[in-house]
Amino acid sequence: MGYMMDLRKVVGTRPLIMAGACVLLLHENKLLLGLRTDNGLWGLPGGSLEPGESMEEVAVRELAEETGLKAGSLTLLDVFSGPQLYYKYPHGDEVYNVVTAYICTEYTGELKEDPNEVKELRFFDLDHLPDEISPPDIPVIQRFL
Repeated sequence: MGYMMDLRKVVGTRPLIMAGACVLLLHENKLLLGLRTDNGLWGLPGGSLEPGESMEEVAVRELAEETGLKAGSLTLLDVFSGPQLYYKYPHGDEVYNVVTAYICTEYTGELKEDPNEVKELRFFDLDHLPDEISPPDIPVIQRFL
């Protein structure tokens, strides 16, 4: 998140267009979600694009950072943008997200939370997802379902 943090030093909390990627990681028809430290809601592993990265590289990096898992192959779900992807963080930063979402069913490693970003990681049955989902992830999950 270095690039976005550097931009924030210049523009403050004003709305920014933030490009990023997320991963819908599936295991036995269950979806991995992380309980976020910034808003206390469940969300998909993901984050913002750093200069020079491809979207797939963002997805792989963020999955590893937040969950300890290494993605095998990724399948593009879709690219999301528009008013549904607007978000105001609890500390006041505003973003209009442009999110490239990938599906991952092949991975290695063991679950390990990044305590700076994730309080808990849990696989949820697709028909029993939590109600408390981070707003920018809702349209992604809805499209997937």
